[in-house]
Amino acid sequence: MQRAESKIATFDARLSDLHLVSRAIARDPDAFRTIMQRNNQRLYRIARGVVRDDVEAEDVVQEAYVRAFSHLEAFRGDSSLGTWLSRITINEALGRLRKKRRAQEASLVPGGTMEADIIRFPGSPEMADPERTMAQRQILRLVEQATDHLPEGFRSVFVARVIEGMSVEETAELLGLRPQTVKTRLHRARGLVRKELHANIGPILLDAFPFAGRRCDRLTSAVIKRLGFVS
Repeated sequence: MQRAESKIATFDARLSDLHLVSRAIARDPDAFRTIMQRNNQRLYRIARGVVRDDVEAEDVVQEAYVRAFSHLEAFRGDSSLGTWLSRITINEALGRLRKKRRAQEASLVPGGTMEADIIRFPGSPEMADPERTMAQRQILRLVEQATDHLPEGFRSVFVARVIEGMSVEETAELLGLRPQTVKTRLHRARGLVRKELHANIGPILLDAFPFAGRRCDRLTSAVIKRLGFVS
């Protein structure tokens, strides 16, 4: 009985996705806003897990939305809208990393020194963040740093499974991995994070990399303007 109810709930959710997409294709600005408000936090966490920079992650999500909204006709409902958007976001984020590596390689001069520093995105991780309380800030920063220090392949799995709470199957589909590989990488990633923090970090992670309030509103407004609507 519970399994049947779960299937019905999933089906209803996908109908809702298709309805939102059809409204967005018809250029309904409220549909775009609803899609972003539902998915901003997940996409931001995924992007940040790859690029390891607050400001650049926000830019990745904005670009991913613009790319996705330009190709909404391609969404068929085979997976959830959130999963579809997550794939586009992680591809955008990984593309940024590849470009950075190429830029770093191109700037190398004989002797292995850098010709110039890579220009960092504007902004600072020290920006005021009303979603974090003063008591949590230092702990959350340690969590973010421990996550940032994970090897790239482990970091994406860790962010998707532990921070975002995606299932093994969803993570495998998102990253193009076998479920067993997801489980193995997650196990090793958890060990590395525990080693760095020397504590049980599970309860803390729910508040890591928040994406609500001003940041959520700012990104949503920016994408709405790029789509040609008046926010």
